[in-house]
Amino acid sequence: MNDLDLADWRERIAGLYLSDLDLAGFRAERDRLFADHPQSPVPPEDRSAFAGLRYHPPNPSAVVEAPLRPAEGEMEIDTGGPDGVIRYRRVAVAETPWGPLTLWWIMAYGGGLFVPVRDATCGRESYGGGRYLTDTVKGTFGRGLTMLPGDRVRLDANYLYNPSCAYDDRWACPLAPPENRVDVPIRAGELAYSGPDGSPGGQSSGGSGSTRP
Repeated sequence: MNDLDLADWRERIAGLYLSDLDLAGFRAERDRLFADHPQSPVPPEDRSAFAGLRYHPPNPSAVVEAPLRPAEGEMEIDTGGPDGVIRYRRVAVAETPWGPLTLWWIMAYGGGLFVPVRDATCGRESYGGGRYLTDTVKGTFGRGLTMLPGDRVRLDANYLYNPSCAYDDRWACPLAPPENRVDVPIRAGELAYSGPDGSPGGQSSGGSGSTRP
């Protein structure tokens, strides 16, 4: 039933992102999914003790609007697994207060927008390999990134979230390329995973294999 479980997981994630829940409600519902769903990235043996994810407090200053400029070129990631080589195309660069961030389009069936970010908190307060603002192939629509009229974008770093490899090293995930790394700390969104009992964890740089977010 793994494929059907995965389909259900993606539907629930998309529904959560498209819901009218506020940030607190969103985080609480995400915790419930991570605790109970068979496709949770939290290792199965840890779920009974799972006490919830850790986040920075809501940060209004982490909501910004930025102009977009055109971008060209592609990036390839060899997953080292059944997904093979995944190609991404640059679609735009957002000139944010944190620094420029490239918006990527996955060049696969149906496509999808992908924005990974690695900031100065990574490896200390947040996952070493970086976090994601959006990955629409996986259902994370809106909230982290919203398109605006006039070639602008709204970014809400309160919705930065960890890739699955932050919770379990059986996953390897596409991480932020150099052009999506910024030198300033973004103290908003999800913190490094500390394990179900609060023990240190989630500080590694992560892998670049499986495209599981």
